[in-house]
Amino acid sequence: MSTLYPLRFKTIFKDKIWGGSKIKTVLGKDFSPLPNCGETWELSAVSEESSIIENGIFEGEDLSKLVKEHGAALMGEKNYKRFGNEFPLLIKFIDANADLSIQVHPDDAIASERHNCAGKTEMWYILAADEAARLNVGFNRETNKEEYLDYLNKGKILDLLHYETVAAGDVFYLPAGRIHYIGRGILLAEIQQTSDITYRIYDFDRKDAKGNKRELNTDLALAALDFSFEEEYKTKYEAEENIPVNLVDSKYFTTDLFVLTDEIELDYSETDMFRIFIVVEGDVMMTTNNNTSELLTFGDVVLIPASVKELLFSPLGEVKLLEVYIP
Repeated sequence: MSTLYPLRFKTIFKDKIWGGSKIKTVLGKDFSPLPNCGETWELSAVSEESSIIENGIFEGEDLSKLVKEHGAALMGEKNYKRFGNEFPLLIKFIDANADLSIQVHPDDAIASERHNCAGKTEMWYILAADEAARLNVGFNRETNKEEYLDYLNKGKILDLLHYETVAAGDVFYLPAGRIHYIGRGILLAEIQQTSDITYRIYDFDRKDAKGNKRELNTDLALAALDFSFEEEYKTKYEAEENIPVNLVDSKYFTTDLFVLTDEIELDYSETDMFRIFIVVEGDVMMTTNNNTSELLTFGDVVLIPASVKELLFSPLGEVKLLEVYIP
């Protein structure tokens, strides 16, 4: 069996009614001939849309096939026992040129019963935002099913939502069940469970190119919604140079932020798990323990198999990396 190595993937581009041009103009990813691009899938094992490897001896193979062939060597023993041949995470970039729909995602129990798949807990890392750009995450007070339906039926649902004006570097964790929408003018990285299930609550009465309103999932959403209120929805953290700073720590994934100004060596000999690195600012040279080097630039995503135990990152100026793993 061939030795595994850091894996890069061909970007999957998604044309969306609310998509724009920042995937190309900011991230440098050419989505032509699409008229716009609302999101990219950078690392996916979603059925029928599994990512294709674009580097090394496995070039042209898809991620799902590689997981089946290499099992614990790629996933790590614990994660392979937990998830089997289903790679558990999906990495996206999202460009909201217009407001996305107000929506919610089901948890594992609901998604398993209704769709035979995992639920969708996710997080956002803001890459860029226009002035005064904002998003919704959660309700603005404690509410319940009855009040929610009253506001929804009267066309006042926007009055029940909590909003955040955002800037690059902001982080939000969205457990399944939390109402949310991404507002126009925001470019972000999304880390989520491998799931493509969304329940659309309200879509601002917009119509598609054929003059049709998009389908709403009012009843499905109602059973999935968590009506609780939190005082703080935005993740608080203090970035530090050249050491990992934890952003999210959940049973679905852990995400750390590295702000690199100097070379850093990472030794994974005492652990056994895959890792994903997302370059969210700057350019960096990555060298593995077999002395192969690869330049990673802003917007690149790389999967580090569990069998790769040493990495050296050499930043070209200041670099910010997200490291994602499931311990």
